[in-house]
Amino acid sequence: MKTAIRFGSIAALLAATAAIPAAAQNTPVAIGMSGWTGFGPITLAAEAGLFEEAGLDVNIVKIPQKDRHLAIASGDIQCAATTVETFMIWNANGVKIKQLFQLDMSHGADGMVVRNDIASIADLKGKTVAASAPGTSPYFVLLWMLNENGLTKDDVTIANLEPSAAAQAFIAGQNDAAMTYEPYLSAVRDKPEAGKIIATTLDYPIVMDTLGCTPDFIAEHPDAVKALAEGYYAALDMIANDQEKAFEIMGADVKQSAEEFGKSAAYLEWQGMDASAEFMKTGLPEFYAKAGPLLLDAGIIREIPATEDLVDTSWTE
Repeated sequence: MKTAIRFGSIAALLAATAAIPAAAQNTPVAIGMSGWTGFGPITLAAEAGLFEEAGLDVNIVKIPQKDRHLAIASGDIQCAATTVETFMIWNANGVKIKQLFQLDMSHGADGMVVRNDIASIADLKGKTVAASAPGTSPYFVLLWMLNENGLTKDDVTIANLEPSAAAQAFIAGQNDAAMTYEPYLSAVRDKPEAGKIIATTLDYPIVMDTLGCTPDFIAEHPDAVKALAEGYYAALDMIANDQEKAFEIMGADVKQSAEEFGKSAAYLEWQGMDASAEFMKTGLPEFYAKAGPLLLDAGIIREIPATEDLVDTSWTE
């Protein structure tokens, strides 16, 4: 199976980062993330030694999205991979972190599953939906889907379950609907008797992930920031040139075979350097223009931060 990857000018990036100063060699950095399929290239870069080749000593820390900002605030991690609206939420609530580059776009990898007798999202009024806690991507996607169908969070009962648990509970017969993502979404896809996928990011293209680091880390380790990008794009290069091995490494991290991982990855698109640059310039501000008011109205943030305060692309200069 051929997985979509949008490549930028990797050669240009490698040329720009080829000479890493001695001071940047083996720079330790902890990255907080989850077992989301879209974050696979970060795992690949670490497991295949690509970050090490770039001069980094990377420690990947698996932290639920709802708790990741606490690890940033405490200094336990310096960087994090998460959805773009989450960076707005964290910054609005005092946890400062800036996005460096885009990782992926979900094309059906995130979605809502419902019981087979539910015909539309509007029919969820008065029903129970499993979703992660406020401030997480599944919760935000739920807000967006409800809003687009004339409902609010007050029209449903939300049971706070993480994506894996939400899918497992749904398959076991609990709750009327659930918000989840790959690889757990496919678990429901494979059990049509339990329910159906009523909407995904093919219908609502609103799940996009970026990698960000604290302002202090960016200021103190500019070469390490470039090395993070170099390692990530080297991972995309490996996926293109040795897909089976790459899928095997990434799949093992989420307890999938290479084939299973490939099926999950087919529902997203990893973003190369040029695609990321365009997204940071135009796509991100356009998304925030709608996401900000939605988060404000839902009471998740008290004010909408300026987009320029949420991004740092100085590493490309």
